[in-house]
This record gives sequence, C-alpha cells and structure tokens, in this order.
Amino acid sequence: MLSEELVYRYDRYELTLAGPREGNPYQDVSLRARCTLGSRTVQMDGFYDGGGSYRVRFMPDSEGTWELVTESNATELDGIRRHITCISAREGVHGPVRVRDTYHFAYDDGTPYYPFGTTCYAWIHQTRDLQERTLRTLARAPFNKLRMTVFPKHYIYNSNEPELYPFERSESGSNDYWKPNPGFFRLLEQRIDQLSRLGIEADVILFHPYDRWGYARMSHEQDLAYLRYAIARLSSSRNVWWSLANEYDFMLEWKTMPHWDALFQTIERHDPYSHLRSIHNGDLGSNYDHTKPWVTHACIQNPSVEQAPRWRRAYGKPILDDECEYEGNVPMPWGNITGRELVHRFWVMAANGAYAGHGETYADAKEELWWSKGGELKGDSWRRIGFLREIMEQGPGPLTPLEREWVWTRVAGGACGDYRLLYFGPHQPVAWGFGLPSGVPFELDWIDTWAMTITPVAGAFCDVREIPMPGRAYMAARIRPLSTKPD
Repeated sequence: MLSEELVYRYDRYELTLAGPREGNPYQDVSLRARCTLGSRTVQMDGFYDGGGSYRVRFMPDSEGTWELVTESNATELDGIRRHITCISAREGVHGPVRVRDTYHFAYDDGTPYYPFGTTCYAWIHQTRDLQERTLRTLARAPFNKLRMTVFPKHYIYNSNEPELYPFERSESGSNDYWKPNPGFFRLLEQRIDQLSRLGIEADVILFHPYDRWGYARMSHEQDLAYLRYAIARLSSSRNVWWSLANEYDFMLEWKTMPHWDALFQTIERHDPYSHLRSIHNGDLGSNYDHTKPWVTHACIQNPSVEQAPRWRRAYGKPILDDECEYEGNVPMPWGNITGRELVHRFWVMAANGAYAGHGETYADAKEELWWSKGGELKGDSWRRIGFLREIMEQGPGPLTPLEREWVWTRVAGGACGDYRLLYFGPHQPVAWGFGLPSGVPFELDWIDTWAMTITPVAGAFCDVREIPMPGRAYMAARIRPLSTKPD
C-alpha cells in the first residue's frame, strides 16, 4: 500500500475505526461497507479486532477511484466515507486464482496457474521457530499451494497444545465460540500473507474432525458466525482458497449434508471476491456432490489416480486429488508410499488434465512430520514434482486427456492442440503409436521423470506410424509441433 488511500490492484486496503467495547461486540455490533466504482459495487463485512478497534478490508480488482461507505448500528462506525485510488498491480501480482476453461485455473488477470500443492495441516499451531523453518523450506520448494487448517489438530503425531486458540477461553479452558480470539487471527493472517509473498495459495481448511477442543461440534449458528468472521478477516487476501472441511464425512453425525450446503452458501454469499471453494472427503466412496453450483472445483482423497478422467466427466470441474496418499514410512497405509510412487501419481494426474497434491509423513523422533507440522522436507518426491511443474508451465496450455483414443492402453496422455504429453508409468515400450498428432510435423523429447532429464530425439516427425521410445519405465514423451515441415 502506497498510502492510506492509494492501493495497488489486488493488494489490501484497510480502514480502522474506534467503536463500542461493551457487551459482545463480535455479535452485537454490525459493520458493513460498500465500495463503488462507476456502476459496480462490492459489499463486505467489517469485523471487531478487540480493544475497541473495528476494521474493514477491501481488495480492489479494478483500477480507478473507489468510494467506500460504511453502514453500522453503532453511530460512530456508520456513514464513514473514503476515496480509494487503485493503481496497476505490482510486478508479479496476478490476483486471485479462478477456474478457467472448465477443468483448469488461471489468475484473475488471465495468467495461467497450475496447482502443485502440499499439505501442512497444523503448521501455524506449532512453535514460532518451527513455523519459521516451514516458511524457509517453502521458499526453496516448488509448491504453489498449501493446505492448512484454521483449527488446531488432535491426531497421531500431533497432540500438542497450540500457543494461541481461535476463540477466547476462560481460565478453566472452556471456549466462548461467540468470541473469536483476535491474536490468533492476526497470526493466521500474517502466515497467509507470508505465503502470498512466496507465491503460494493458502487452501484454508475451515473445519475438520480431529479435535479435542469442541470446534467440530459447534452449533450451526456458531459455525455460521465463525464463517462470517473468517470471511471478513481473510477474504481480502488474494491467495485464499476456502476448503469447507478436511474429511467432512467423518463429521456427518454432527454436521448433516444440508448443514454443509448451508455453509457453502454462506461463503458464496458473503465472500465479495468469490474465492475458490471446495470440500474434502475421508472415505473413498464419500465424495461430496461437486456438481453443486457453490463448489468451484472437486477436492478428492483417493489413491486411484487413474480415475481422473472419470472424475472430470462426473463433475465437469477442475479435479484436485489433494490426498492421493503421502510419501513416508509411518504405519498407516495412507502415509508410507515411496517417493517414486507419489511422483508417478502426479504424472498420471497431470497427463490426464487434472492435479495432485503432495504430503510427507516420515517418522521423526520429535514427531515433526511435514504433513501436519511442517519443518523440513526429507523425501525424494518434492524436487521431482517441481520438475513436472516446470514442464507443465513450459507447455502451451492446460491438457485434455486422450482417453477416448486409447482408453485400454493403460498409459496417461494429454493434449493441448497438437502438443502431447504422454506418460508411460511402469510400461517400458521401445516404440509408441497411439495419440500422435496427424498431419503436423513435430519434435520429440524423452523425459525421465525420476532422473529429471530431458533428451531430445534427433530429427523431426510427421504422420509416422510410431515414435521411438527408450524402453525404460517411468518415462514420458513430449511432442511439440514445429512451425515448418521437416526436410
């Protein structure tokens, strides 16, 4: 922000006001604002930040001079006016991520975005030192999305008490779910902003079942109040995604399907910037109905990544298998696949026009497992996932699976026009003839997905019956059309 009333596009403008302290200001005082530019109006909730301080946050997405006007049932907060001049975005800032071309993503300014995410569920609930180590690791890792929980987590390898709690607590430890803890939310905002500076989308998980503090069993009214508060505080962060829950179906005893629908609708109604919205299943057969209009993309837990084309057909939306199992060695089957297997699953998803998620669960004497607490990465997959990200970003655009041409081949292949990315996994052919472009001269690269090497094949090809392959497993073929025919 250049000054109080001059802001870059997609940055945050914040108005701070002094107001009532009596009673429960979180519930008793209403504060909203309208921001108008020409014929367009954006409305947002303000929020109480403790100590008699109220805030309204605005993320302008269009250049020009906006007029902000507040509305409140408290006289001192009502009718406040400001003029906010929005100038062009800073270099490298592209705005929130949106759905693009039905199955894919791009930033608000049209810049393509390919999600290569990881999971650190409860990293903000660890010591400050461990949080800082996590950020340093992320700064050198290839991930551009991070799944993280708002609430602390009670689960195997993760049983510590957090430093800060999301709601105010009595001396006996009971929570007042009607009074959010501003100190906690300031820390959450700080970490989300730090992720943004690293180019990482914060996939914020709003509910989860792994709980001993009562957050999973709040009443419906308390859930709605918490959501409204979280939206008011966080929606001005351009890198926020909303994930209603991790493993929502493990909470159906307390939160029925109509309840989840109502929570989705609350976010849809009150988030002025329409950030991405999803929800995550636990049991493999319990996917939420991602065709519902308030869901922007399907977030799935399933190791059977070869189902990606079927999921695309079923939901007609971007597919993220954010938990296709984790690289590690813990006793649970979801947390002990090899790095090679996780890389394989990433390639299957990518070649099928979908996206996978990383996690790491290596046993640790301090119980500092990346998937929940962060810290340092120890595995073999993350660098190779970064290699795949580079290949995807070098391509001409997002991929469409070639399944109709070769559904029986057991090979994953995607196309963007005459561009092809073919992934062979455990298959090791010396030649391949399916899914090749017709009538178009092209060049061929062999990609070793584990060694992270790209080997150009000499010459050019056009209308060939088959292309040569090296006869090794876990290889990919990249086919790029040439502008002229070969001699």
